[in-house]
Amino acid sequence: MTAHESPHDLGDAWALHHVNDEIDEPVGPVGRAFRLSAADSLSLGNALCGFLAVCVLAWSAITDLQTSGKFEPDPRFFGTAVVLLLLGATCDLFDGLVARRFRASAMGAELDNLADVISFGFAPAFMVVIWAGFSGRLPLWLVLVAAGSVLIAGVVRLARFACVKTKSGDFMGLPIPMGAMTVVSIVLLFQPSYYTVAGIFAVAWLMVSRIEYPKPKGNLAAVVLAWMLINVACLTIWAARLAGGDQLITVGATMQIAIVAAIPLRVLMFKREQRKERRESERV
Repeated sequence: MTAHESPHDLGDAWALHHVNDEIDEPVGPVGRAFRLSAADSLSLGNALCGFLAVCVLAWSAITDLQTSGKFEPDPRFFGTAVVLLLLGATCDLFDGLVARRFRASAMGAELDNLADVISFGFAPAFMVVIWAGFSGRLPLWLVLVAAGSVLIAGVVRLARFACVKTKSGDFMGLPIPMGAMTVVSIVLLFQPSYYTVAGIFAVAWLMVSRIEYPKPKGNLAAVVLAWMLINVACLTIWAARLAGGDQLITVGATMQIAIVAAIPLRVLMFKREQRKERRESERV
C-alpha cells in the first residue's frame, strides 16, 4: 500500500474486481448443457447422416472426374446418399419423441436445428449441384441459385420455427425434412431442365410460405415413419439394380411430390370454404 492509498480505496478495488469476476462467469445451466441426452444422440446421428451423404456424392464426382475426366451421376451413389438422408430423417422424427418421453438437455433444440441444416439444407442443395451442375443442360449460375435457394429457405424455415408458433400447433411452411425429400424426389425422377429447376424453386418457396402443414403426432407419426422405412427399402432395391427397382422409385418419388403439392391445395380449399361459410353467416 502506497502513502496515497487508503484501506478504503483497496476495499473498493477488491469489490470491483470481484464484481467483474462474477460478470465473466457463465450464466445458465452450464452443467446440464454439457451432458448429452438420448435425444441429442439422435440429433448428432442425423447430422452424421447428412455429412456422409455429402461425402458419398462428392466421392462419386471426384472418382469419375479423376478416371474419365467426365462426370455421369451413378444411381448407386445417389441411392446411398438418399438412404442416408432418410435415416437422418428417421433420427429427426424420433429425437423430439425421445426428448418428450425422457430427459432433454439444455442444448437439445439447438442441436436439432443445426443437424437439420446439414442433412436437409446443405445435403440436398449439394445434391442439386451434383445432379445439374455437370449436366451441361443448364447454366451453372442457375444451378447454384436453385441449390442456394434450398439451403437459404431451409435455414429461414428453421429460424422461424424456433421463433413463431401457430395457434393450431401445426407447422408454418413445408417442414425442412419433407422439403429435402421432395427436392431429392425431383432429382431422382427427372433430368435437369428449366422445368425441374422451377420445381426446386417452388419447394424452397413452400418452406418459407405461411401454408400450414400438419404436425406428425400419434398415428400420423407412425404413418410417416412407415413411409420413410418403405422409401429406404425401395431405394435400396433401386440402388442395388434389382428387378422392379425403377418402378418402385418412380412410384415413391411421384407420391412424395404429389403429397407435398396436394396439402397446399387442400389448405386453400379449406380456407375458401371457411370464408364462404363466414359470408353466409354474416348475411343471416
